[in-house]
Formats: sequence, C-alpha cells, structure tokens
Amino acid sequence: MNRTTISLIAAATALAAVTGFASLTAPDGTASAGDRTPARLPVERSSLLCPVPSNSELAETRYTSFTPPAAKDSGAQGGEAEADSAELKPSAAALAVPDASEKEDGKKADKAGKGGAKQPADKADKAVVALKEPGRPVSAEANGGEAPALVGTATGRLAPGWTAQQTTTVGAGGSRGVLGVNCTAPDTDFWLPGASLAESRQDYVHLTNPDDSGAVADIELYGKDGALKTTLTDGIPVPAGSSVPVLLSTLTADKAEDVTVHVTTSTGRVGAVVRAAEDGTGSDWLSAAADPSGSAVLPGIPADATSVQLVAFAPGDADADLKVQLAGATGTITPAGHETLHVKSGMTATVDLADVTRGEAGSLILSPAEKGRRTPVVAALRVVRGKGAKKEIAFIPAAAPVGPRASVADNRAKGSVLSLTAPGAAAEVKVTASAGTGGGSQVVKTYKVKAGTTLAVTPPVPTGLKGSYALTVETVSGGPVHASRTLELAKDGIPMFTVQTLPDDRGMVAVPDARQDLSVLDD
Repeated sequence: MNRTTISLIAAATALAAVTGFASLTAPDGTASAGDRTPARLPVERSSLLCPVPSNSELAETRYTSFTPPAAKDSGAQGGEAEADSAELKPSAAALAVPDASEKEDGKKADKAGKGGAKQPADKADKAVVALKEPGRPVSAEANGGEAPALVGTATGRLAPGWTAQQTTTVGAGGSRGVLGVNCTAPDTDFWLPGASLAESRQDYVHLTNPDDSGAVADIELYGKDGALKTTLTDGIPVPAGSSVPVLLSTLTADKAEDVTVHVTTSTGRVGAVVRAAEDGTGSDWLSAAADPSGSAVLPGIPADATSVQLVAFAPGDADADLKVQLAGATGTITPAGHETLHVKSGMTATVDLADVTRGEAGSLILSPAEKGRRTPVVAALRVVRGKGAKKEIAFIPAAAPVGPRASVADNRAKGSVLSLTAPGAAAEVKVTASAGTGGGSQVVKTYKVKAGTTLAVTPPVPTGLKGSYALTVETVSGGPVHASRTLELAKDGIPMFTVQTLPDDRGMVAVPDARQDLSVLDD
C-alpha cells in the first residue's frame, strides 16, 4: 500500500512538471510538509494551429510568427533542454470546400470535408514560416485560395510565449474584408458565441488536428430558445494533422439568427475557430471566448463603430443576470436602455447596442447584477464599421487578462490601435514593439491605465521599421488588464479591419518543488 501511494505521488510530481499543476497534498487533504511557493519555469514546447485562410482566388495572406525574449527572472530550464525550433507547416490534408458565397449558382455548399486530397509529402514537410530567434518576428505570404491550414510546434527558447498571426485580405466578392486570427493552441473545449445561421451569413467552423492520431469533434449549437437539433450522431472525424471546415447551416434544419457554438472532442484535441461571411458587410474570424466566468471583459470596440451587438450564453444550470457597462477613456458608464441583460440557462441572448461608443473607443464589461451571484457566461461582440455598401465586420470575444505577458504579431506602421482596459484597480503596463520582420530596433513604452477605463493608443513603432512587427504587453503593477489590437487595412473607402485579443501567453508554468516529507505515509 505504501509503495502504491508513493508511486501515485511520484506520478503527480511528474504531471506537475509537465502541466504546471501547482501543489501537492498529503493523503488526508492537507498541504504536504515543506509546502513551498512553486517555481515558475518557461514551457519547453508549444503548439499552434492556423485555419485555411480563404477559398477566394483574390485572397492575400500573411503569416507572422513571433516569440518574445525571455524574461530576466524566468530561470533556467531543468534537465536537458530541447533544441530551439518554431515552425508552421502545411496540414497533412487540405480538405477545402468552396464557400457558399463563392459558388456561381448561389446555392449553399454541402457539408464541408468532402473530396479532400492529401498534400504532396514534400510540401507537407516544408515549413511555411520558421522562426530563428526570440524577439524578431518572421513572416511569409501566400496568395489565392489554395493555401492550406498550418500546424506547428515550438521548442526550447522559442516555445515560451510563441504566437502566430494569420492576416488575409480579400478585396471583392462574398468574402470581402480583412480576416485576422491568432493561430490557436489545441484543446478539447471551445465556446464560440456570435456565430449565425441567418440567410445572410455563411459560417464555417474550422477544426484542425495537430497530432499523429485522429480526433473526433462534437459540435453543439444553441439559439435563443436553447439547443438546436443537429444532424451529428457520432461526431466529426478530423484526420491526423488535418483541417476540416464544417458549414454550420448543414448541421441543423432549425432556424436561428444568432447561435453559440460549443466544440468538444471525444477523442484527441483540435483547434476550433469560426469563419463568418456576411452578405454586403464583410467577413472575419470569430475566435473562442474566454472560459465561462461570472464576469467578462470584451476589450477594444473602435471609436467609430456604427453597430455593436452583444451575444452571451449561460452554459450552466442557472440563469445569469448581468450588469452591462462601457469602459471609456474617462470612466465607466451604463448604456442607456441596456443597464442589465438576462441570460437564460442554455440559451443564447443578444442585445443591439447600436453605436454605443459614440465616437470614443471603449470596452464592454459584464458583471453580476447581484453581488454574490456569479453565474458563468461566455460572450462576444459583433462589431461593424462603416455605412451603406462600405461596411466591414469583426468580432471581439471575451478575453482573459494579459497576466504577466501577452503578445500579438503582424502590426503595421500605420493602422494599428492597442486597447488597454483596467476593469477594477488602476494598472501600469509595459509595451514592447519588437524589431521588424525586415529590420529595425525594438522600442519600449510604459502606459498607465486608470481604474474602470479603456486606454486606446497608437502603439510604439520600432526604430527604422521594415516589414511588420510584434507587440508584447506586460503587467507592471496594479489590477488585471485586458487588451486587444485593432488592425485596419482600408481599401476602396471600406474601413476593413480585424481585432485580436491578448490573453496571457502562458509562457511560464508553476512547477512545485518535488522534495517532500513522505513520513506521513509510514504505517
């Protein structure tokens, strides 16, 4: 019995080293003897997945990969460190399907994933983007509708905080717009409020499997009246190293304007992101929202937004009553007529906030309407800029705090806006503009964010910038900060734009001291 218990604790210690599990306990549930503050060490391996950029022959895509320099107090990695590597390669199979908006007859496409063909081995093995060193981003371009999904792994010094941005510009057609997305880490659970089954929308959920074995994904859809009946029975198989786009409207015969998409896996893990195209308005990527929580921050609504729609969902057994506030440049206000939002359990709630920013950039803050009642919710914003035929759409999911550090790649000399929101206490952050992909030197600037406000700034630009660059935000002091980056690439009078949030990069994990007093195990 003693040997079995000791083996279990040894296994727990090994698990802690891999996952960042931060504490060990004795069999009676008390903290183990010699309880110490866990050491924070850099991760040694990271994975990222980039979806198929577009099916339009007019698409112009830029991939940008970046790892911030190691923090001075990050410590040394234990054991034999892995070699430095960070590469994004084509997925093993490109299962692309024409967008409904691109079909000449205007009919909707069949369920995605049919008729895919494997990439040639030489193309699948060749890196599209290969990062060489921390602190200096690299980029690559791919044009047309043949670009595949990318899967990648970073090791050694390039793993902690590794990020990649995929930015696609489509100048005309049903997919018109700027589509930006932070390449996602693989997981087993994703919440994506803000998708739609409306006639004017063609929304695909892209599922990408980074592993050597197949995955099986389940997709649940929730409308304003609850769960929608879907055609899925056994889940969607996602072959090893492959990407499968699934047209949401083929999954159900039920009608729903606004839906929340829940992606889980019964086998393996995937990356999940929704590509939304709206007739006459544009297109963009809808990334997963932060994990369900009693409060939410949706940072970075542009000052000139002409339409803002909030979509929220309560995944638990209880209804949620939320207080709705807008954090602007000078303080927090309550939008007139939208002071609170009631979200029924298992149902998607929407509210049209119109031009809520009124010419002042801001962030939406959702919190419990009643103290002590923190019902978990997930949320996202659908944001429109422009009017008439010159409109563009983007999405802002609820974002986790920046934490110690977060980065976003592919910033341009013009058109980038950084939004910093302190929903509670005031905070101070350090923003580092990296060297450029083609040259230049990093620039560092510090910002103070007042409590309950959003600070929207043109971020610093590297000295002698050539190409694009990355921004790294670090919390110096104060309360939590939530951040996003808006990238505007206007064309033909259309304010094309995309917004990416900056959650904690999780480049450091807490590893407990493996030394412990095992005397409690003696008979």
